[in-house]
Amino acid sequence: MNQRTLAALIAGPLVITLGAVALAVPLPYASYSPGPTFDILGVDSDDAEIIQVDGHRSYYDDGQIRFTTVLSSARGRKLSMGEALVRWADPDQAVIPYDVAHPPNQTAEDEKVEGEVQMTTSQDVAKAVALGEMGIDVEPRLQVAHVSKDGPAHGELLVRDVFVKIDGEPVTSSEQVIEQVRTHDDGSPVTLVMRRDRKNLTVKIVPEIEDGVPRIGVLLGVGYDFPFDIDLQVDPAVGGPSAGLMFSLAIYDTLTPASLTGGEIVAGTGEIASDGRVGAIGGIAQKIAGAEDAGAELFFVPAGNCDDVAGLDPELRLVKATTMHRARLSLEKWSEDPDAELPTC
Repeated sequence: MNQRTLAALIAGPLVITLGAVALAVPLPYASYSPGPTFDILGVDSDDAEIIQVDGHRSYYDDGQIRFTTVLSSARGRKLSMGEALVRWADPDQAVIPYDVAHPPNQTAEDEKVEGEVQMTTSQDVAKAVALGEMGIDVEPRLQVAHVSKDGPAHGELLVRDVFVKIDGEPVTSSEQVIEQVRTHDDGSPVTLVMRRDRKNLTVKIVPEIEDGVPRIGVLLGVGYDFPFDIDLQVDPAVGGPSAGLMFSLAIYDTLTPASLTGGEIVAGTGEIASDGRVGAIGGIAQKIAGAEDAGAELFFVPAGNCDDVAGLDPELRLVKATTMHRARLSLEKWSEDPDAELPTC
């Protein structure tokens, strides 16, 4: 055996071993993949309507309006080179910087709470936008968006409790509430008048000092004074703001006689603003793939995501959404004529 052959026999297994190790080394990347879709016009696991209305006539039809989700690889788990290569090759998967999927200044609990707050806000804004589309104006109010299970307000305040007064003064802003709570650094209770189920209640809460600052353990958000009750029975494990557009369309459909979908399956995504504008979101390709798997025939794409779908060629129809109003008109037009000309990217 000559030296060249011997060197090859020694180096071959070494190269293979080093290659295998390289493929297994974690890289600073995470992944997005298609998540489940949810029919907002449907029923939950207990056969109860997802959209529940009390105080206004509701209409239910055979169509489906689905919001879409994205699954992110778990916090603390970075992709290996081999996993990243496999996902890069899959058009339904996305490889993204790990710190984008899981910001380093957040814990897993922070991510969970943020997702819950965003979901609560998106639902309430969607209700207000849907009512506005019907000509019903609602006034914005400051409300409880999250209650810490370990905070002083736990058991006293609930998510969507609206602030009416604090220490006898009408509440006008979140800054006012924060500053007033901070004056109670002497162990005295904050007196709050809250509105819940259209009734006022008074609660007294003694703040806890956290990092030198008195806090009552709640996050504040924008709510509304609705003329009747609209409840969305969404899986609490689902968080984030990107279902806002589809919530608003589904609520409008439920509160008005005609069917927006014509009995068909539609899906989409997009964060909704209080003026009805539709904002861009992440994971658009994965959401479109999830909608295709659910049998959707039309998908609403936020205008800000048009560049992200330029190279896609899905079987379903992609429709650009700039506002809820224009999306609603597009949906009505499409349900009457599936070949109608609609806004596209």
